[in-house]
Amino acid sequence: MLDYAEHDLLAQVAAMYYLEEMTQDAIAAQLGVSRIKVYRLLKQAREEQVIQFTINWPVQRAPEVEAQLCSVFNLREALVLRPSSPDRSHALARVGQLGARYLEQTLHDGMVMTVCLGRSTYEVIHAVRPGFQGHVDVVQAVGSLALATPELDSASLARELAAKLGGKAHYLTAPMVVDSIEAAEMLRSQRDIHRVLTMARHADVALLGVGNLDPATSEFTKGGYLSAEELAQIRAAGGVGDMSGQIFTLDGTPYTGGFNERVIGLRLDDLRAIPTVMAIAIGEAKIDAIVGALRTGVIDVFCTDLDTARGTLQRAGVTEANFSLPHNPSNIQTSMSTSDGIP
Repeated sequence: MLDYAEHDLLAQVAAMYYLEEMTQDAIAAQLGVSRIKVYRLLKQAREEQVIQFTINWPVQRAPEVEAQLCSVFNLREALVLRPSSPDRSHALARVGQLGARYLEQTLHDGMVMTVCLGRSTYEVIHAVRPGFQGHVDVVQAVGSLALATPELDSASLARELAAKLGGKAHYLTAPMVVDSIEAAEMLRSQRDIHRVLTMARHADVALLGVGNLDPATSEFTKGGYLSAEELAQIRAAGGVGDMSGQIFTLDGTPYTGGFNERVIGLRLDDLRAIPTVMAIAIGEAKIDAIVGALRTGVIDVFCTDLDTARGTLQRAGVTEANFSLPHNPSNIQTSMSTSDGIP
């Protein structure tokens, strides 16, 4: 973690470069350092998230496909990004922005929100604009994941979101997964862990990602909690994905092999009781996991892109003819600016 003096220097250099629009040479001369030193400080400021960028993409939605998702999976709302070009390199960031705008309109003063770890939730939180007029506390929904990318861990995400929403962050000071069911039960009974889990269970809003069980990308294998062989056994037994560390099958039922009970965090039943649960996920590799997640009955609001939405509906047995989009793109609702409400 940065100490005060280092953080202050990084912020000073960033402000001079990005706000005052000084050149790196001018900054170097004023601070009495080399130009390469200024470059390295700016690079470090980005790596330490002293500098954070938000790209406000134009957003178009696909209302016909949204309606199909709501109908098939009994969702309260679906948010489907209709891409403006075939380039998908920034698709998750753009879907994250769509989810962030929904949260900004949903949250209000005095609410409590709980968040899970992962790249998808990171993109939503990163896209939430600072200066939210309210005080929303943010609670970790699951413990921290060993060896996770620091900015993607649930504690870091809770801290960043709470700062943006003007509230307090409440940390679950426990690992995400422990070695045995008995150890998990003991940890959950500890006063501070029990208190934070109780707060998370009574949250007004939850933000989740959907993970698949690919050993090459699974945080379970990266963290050393499951080997590739163990993950393959779970998949052979019907597991297709996870939310909040809870593995489920394609039909939406919890995996019963014992792993879920070792996770320190909210269970699927806990999530189901939260008034608004928003999940974000995209990608063909996650289609089975998304279908299973939507069938759990946990998710109220699902945020994705058009290709993923179509693949999800097809996997659920909906024929493409039943959710084809109109030929005139102007009929597709709204090009949403950063200040517009989500219709």
